[in-house]
Amino acid sequence: MSIELEAFPRDGMTVVVVKGEIDGSSAPKLQEKILPLLQNDSALVLDLGAVSYMSSAGLRMLLLLYRHAASHNGRVAIAGLAESIRDTMEITGFLKFFTVANSVDEALQTLKKG
Repeated sequence: MSIELEAFPRDGMTVVVVKGEIDGSSAPKLQEKILPLLQNDSALVLDLGAVSYMSSAGLRMLLLLYRHAASHNGRVAIAGLAESIRDTMEITGFLKFFTVANSVDEALQTLKKG
């Protein structure tokens, strides 16, 4: 399955909508496209509501995005996680690195607050 990405500004932040499966072949492509969007003091919302599968390569990519954002005083929120992906991220401790929201609107509001 192919991966699709759409990025657009909203409320002074960047929203990145990802559709498809994040695996060993798609994770590097996503990372290459998302990293430049994380500038100094930026906030980014990853809408993963249309992601049906995420391998360990996807988790590594998310961790790299988090580290990049943290080193540039940025923030990353994740919206719309499928329950199976959320469970995996919770078990592995990945959720503690991110603001997690049910929707993009909720993620934007949370990032605005703080």
